Parts: sequence; C-alpha cells; structure tokens
Amino acid sequence: MGLASAAFHPRPGNGLRTISAIIADDEPLARERVRSLLAEETDVAVAAECADGAQTLRETQRLRPDLLFLDVQMPRLNGFAVLEGLSPGPLPAVIFTTAHDEHALRAFEVNALDYLLKPFTEARFKVALERARARLEEGVGAGDSRLKSLLRELHAPAGGLGRIMVRSAERILFLRPAEIVRVEAAGNYVILHAGREQHILRDTLSALETRLQPAGFMRISRSGLVNLACIREIQPVGAGRHVLLLKDGTRLDMTCALGELQARLGEI
Repeated sequence: MGLASAAFHPRPGNGLRTISAIIADDEPLARERVRSLLAEETDVAVAAECADGAQTLRETQRLRPDLLFLDVQMPRLNGFAVLEGLSPGPLPAVIFTTAHDEHALRAFEVNALDYLLKPFTEARFKVALERARARLEEGVGAGDSRLKSLLRELHAPAGGLGRIMVRSAERILFLRPAEIVRVEAAGNYVILHAGREQHILRDTLSALETRLQPAGFMRISRSGLVNLACIREIQPVGAGRHVLLLKDGTRLDMTCALGELQARLGEI
C-alpha cells in the first residue's frame, strides 16, 4: 500500500474528500479487523499498515496521513512514543486502539480523545470514525492540542509517577521506579527485579511500559523492560546481535534496535 496523502484530496466524480489512513497494530487479526471495516467507507483509503512502533513512526512521517489507527501496546515503540516522535510537528487525527489499560483509558478520557477498546463492535467503530471526520473538518491541527496535552499528562508522572504497589499475603510494598532494575514478563504477571528482591505483580508488560517509560525505562525485547540508568555496557555477540550488561552483572538479550537504545541512553 503506497498512497501518500498530507491532506484531503477531492475524489473525482462524487465530490467526497478522501481521508488517507494508517493502521498500526502488532496483531495481524486486529489490523484485518480495522481494514475490513474501512473497506465499507468510501471516503477512506488505507495508505499503509504497520506492525510495530518504529515502522509506524517512519511511515507516518513519510506518508503524513490524515488519520492514524494507533495501537497503544506495540513492540519497539509504544503508541505514545510514536506520538512523541511525531511531535512537535503537526499530528494526524488519532483513534487509539487498546486492550484494557486503566492508565491509558484515564488519560484518553481526561483529554477527550477517542479510543476503541478491544474487542470493539462495528457500531462503536463507526462512532469513532465519525468523530475523526468531524475533527478533520475542523481543520489541520484542530486535534493537536488534545494529543499534546495527552503527552504532557503521560510525562507529568516522571517526577511524581508515584510508586508501584505490590501486594502479597504478608504486606503491601510500594516501589519507587528508581528502585526497579528491570521488569520481566511471566504470562499474566510481571516480575519486578529490585536489587536482590523480586516481586510478582498481576499486570502486563505493555501496561508497565506505559507507566515506566517516562521514568527512564525501555522495552528491549518482547519479554523485558529495563531501567536505562542501570545499563553498564552494550556488548556485541554476533552479526547484528547485542546483549546488555547491567550494573548488577545481569546479562540481557536485546531485540530492540541498537540505534533506538543508544538514542534513549543519550537522553539520561
């Protein structure tokens, strides 16, 4: 799919204006669902489909679509990081798609942004699309302030992110982000590695990534999140492959792009 569109273009013969859209989701079935629903909309043309955040950022910068269906939980860069990469330039109209994520949903509602909670119905999809059409009719940049307000809200917790609450039979523990070295996915749970201690939390790695990314954490693989301040070295282990050596001696495989990691390390 190679349609590039920076703005509406009249469609010959019927007077309708074509909306160029990008579908970004790491789940093929989720992309197919959105694509099939858009097939019924004569004024929307899908410009590209993207399976991870880094690809979404590249294609959105290249194609400059009018509308972006943006999954919040994606590998490499999550949906919020994609928006940060696009800012401070003009942003497309965005319809967020997400599984249940209380942190993200609250942020959307506070900033009056539309989202589709998976699995969503055709009727709910049409409501979201109609709202996007209305935003686009308001003119370029009409939704920018709300999206940028969302990014400010998500960043605001960096200094006051609050602590991560971990419950056990014996106690309720509150961990500061700086105390956490890394987070490891374990089915429907995550393991928080904090010094010599390990704490199990019923949550998803994607949800923790959203909460901790502003505090200096990065997803380095499908199953691992690391506190960038705890990285001591990046070591090559083969053609295009690297591992991280943490300050406590832990070695971690990484599948994220080396350039992305180096860029994030340069920020702290």
